Amino acid sequence: MNQIKSTISRLDSQDTLASYREAFLLPENTIYLDGNSLGPLPKVAQRRAGEVVEQQWGKGLITSWNQHDWISLPARVGDKIARLVGAKENQVVCCDTISVNVFKLLSGALAMRPSRFVIATTQDNFPTDIYMAQGLVKQLGGEYEIRYLDEENIAGQLTDDIAALMLTQVNFRTGRKLDMQAITAAAHEKDILTVWDLAHSAGAFEVKLDECEVDFAVGCSYKYLNGGPGAPAFIYVAQRHQANYTQPLSGWMGHKTPFAFTPDYEPHPSVAQNLCGTPSVIAMSVLDAALSVFDNVSMSELDIKSKKLQQVFLSLLESSEIAHLLPLASPLEDERGSQLAFRHNEAYAICQAWISEGVIADFRAPDILRVGFAPLYLSFTDMQQAVEKLAAIMTGKQYLNTEFQSKLQVT
Repeated sequence: MNQIKSTISRLDSQDTLASYREAFLLPENTIYLDGNSLGPLPKVAQRRAGEVVEQQWGKGLITSWNQHDWISLPARVGDKIARLVGAKENQVVCCDTISVNVFKLLSGALAMRPSRFVIATTQDNFPTDIYMAQGLVKQLGGEYEIRYLDEENIAGQLTDDIAALMLTQVNFRTGRKLDMQAITAAAHEKDILTVWDLAHSAGAFEVKLDECEVDFAVGCSYKYLNGGPGAPAFIYVAQRHQANYTQPLSGWMGHKTPFAFTPDYEPHPSVAQNLCGTPSVIAMSVLDAALSVFDNVSMSELDIKSKKLQQVFLSLLESSEIAHLLPLASPLEDERGSQLAFRHNEAYAICQAWISEGVIADFRAPDILRVGFAPLYLSFTDMQQAVEKLAAIMTGKQYLNTEFQSKLQVT
């Protein structure tokens, strides 16, 4: 244990990302291991929220659409996110939610493969993505269907009747990270279009959409990107597809000339076609500010620290002699994202007991205690303190207390 503590001290002193912790408003006596569900508030985002409401809206009123360039927010924010997911400019736009954007992309992909009727995914893909695919297939009727593939061997199950392959890069329960490059290449060998969900990827580690030749992608901004609860999502359409891609939600903001107010719809010849209604200016402005925290951050450096945090956490768990009580549900280091998942029948109660001790993690049904590692504001000392508190909870079986047994509406 002394050797581990010495290592922790050394790692904190050598941490080149340590200064970014000051960019966030973090409650005292709280260790936040749930940035994979909702990132904390960046101080710059707090200031922007006040500025947008009090100055831009309060005093500028409608003139702020031009004076403060509200109209360009979806593209401007999209380009900021593009850098973080390995995409060149003009391929990402910020709009709507992941669910709505999945519907757009799947519809567009099916239209680009008119003789194919299968959407392929995995049974353990994030449920909202599957729900949207199910709704689309039901609406289209006829021969359209969803086919579920085994997550262990996706490439080997691809067939040439599949139009679109919809996958989440990081499994929301286990943290398993799929090989984006290999799977995308295998899909392209059979002329299958790929739709990747980056909900647990963007802002957590290095993503390479362009390099992997991904066709389409979606993601949210309220997790590792710290955009705030309900912050708008983003959508990626590779440059090579933009001329042939058409999405069905033909709202006025996706029009070629929205302020011409012509009676017939003409899609914008770029990724901006994915815009529908008026953008949520306050939410998007706050996100725009939050993303500035990443301006000088190397995503590869972020990934390295994430892996080190996970290594230290697991080492501390082993030395605390409670690892056998919480079997790891996540794969090996190189095959997972920025999270660890542990199985226990009382995972929910354990999580609640941990929160009561100032360590906020989260639970995923049916039995997963999920720990997220956001490298910009977590220290290695945080890992030590978090595991010490978890060990006390497990050995003392505090999670069996009645107060931790009742499930809240949001789990």
